[in-house]
Amino acid sequence: HLFRFHPQGADRLESLLALIEGAARTLQLCFYMFQADHTGTVVRDALMRAAQRGVEVRLIVDAFGTDAEPSFFDPLVRAGGSFSLFSPRWNVRYLIRNHQKFAVADGARVMTGGFNISDHYFASPEENGWNDLGVSIEGPVAARFVAWFGELERWAGNGGSQFLAIRRLVRDWNEGSSEVQLLLGGPTRITSAWARRVKIDVARGTRLDLVMAYFSPPRSIRRLIRQLAARGPARLVLAGKSDNTTTIGAARALYGGLLRAGVRIAEFEPCKLHTKLLVIDEVTYFGSANFDMRSIRLNLELMVRVEDAMLARQVRGLIDHLERSSREVTGDWYRAKATILNRIRWRLSWFLVSVLDYTVARRLNLGI
Repeated sequence: HLFRFHPQGADRLESLLALIEGAARTLQLCFYMFQADHTGTVVRDALMRAAQRGVEVRLIVDAFGTDAEPSFFDPLVRAGGSFSLFSPRWNVRYLIRNHQKFAVADGARVMTGGFNISDHYFASPEENGWNDLGVSIEGPVAARFVAWFGELERWAGNGGSQFLAIRRLVRDWNEGSSEVQLLLGGPTRITSAWARRVKIDVARGTRLDLVMAYFSPPRSIRRLIRQLAARGPARLVLAGKSDNTTTIGAARALYGGLLRAGVRIAEFEPCKLHTKLLVIDEVTYFGSANFDMRSIRLNLELMVRVEDAMLARQVRGLIDHLERSSREVTGDWYRAKATILNRIRWRLSWFLVSVLDYTVARRLNLGI
């Protein structure tokens, strides 16, 4: 496999457009958010041109996450492309968010990560853009993305709620046993497959480096992180800025126990943080999933797991860079912040993002 990491917004957009413009036969794209702004129009028009030159273009967007009206995609459809909405009606499927983000060209080249199709995800920090990550992949795992897209497209096109069907798809997914795996998450009764694999790696691990936009994992994962910190270094780089400060408060509600266990925490401050990245010993994870209850138990998510010592070292270098631009959460800082009023707000924030929807939490924005 060949991996290229794109931590800068302008480079991410350039790489995505290059993927689209370089496609000769097929393009399959799935995004949680696809907005009708400048970036959305540029990407849509690139897809339209691909369809006009004979590429089979198929696009799925999540109806909840996407503000663009279906008519926004009419130019793509008129050019011969296919457009589908995930969760198009008010029923039980409305509870599920398709939070995945990926594009596949010619069944061989993939781009995935945490970014959506919206101006905010490609803008610079000076323009209040998100710090995010895109990863370009060439290699056999691309075939797994193609297979999963086919399952999603069939489900989105069927009538009825199909809630049990999507649960079966996620449950029965075969991520393979190679060094590069496509792991899924979805509406399951137990921890999603990607999170189960993470828990196994953390339970065995001696070093953890994590960058996460939203951090409010269940007690079992927090316990494993504390136990790992007793064996070796554990570092968390979390959001110090967000468009939803409730998510920051939810994370701060968990700092006390982690700090006492020796976990090193820093809050990223230059701009809003949206990156989802983990390194556990020689294993790297990247993709769409946050470390929160919705990503672990309900949302459709994907994470790529790569077992490679050299890649792990290189990604840790990226995390080092992010940490240098962050504020260390010291015991003194935490004790000064953790007033009775703030602890109440943080606990309420944790409840809102763990039990309710982010839309409700964002409207309240009470976390810090």
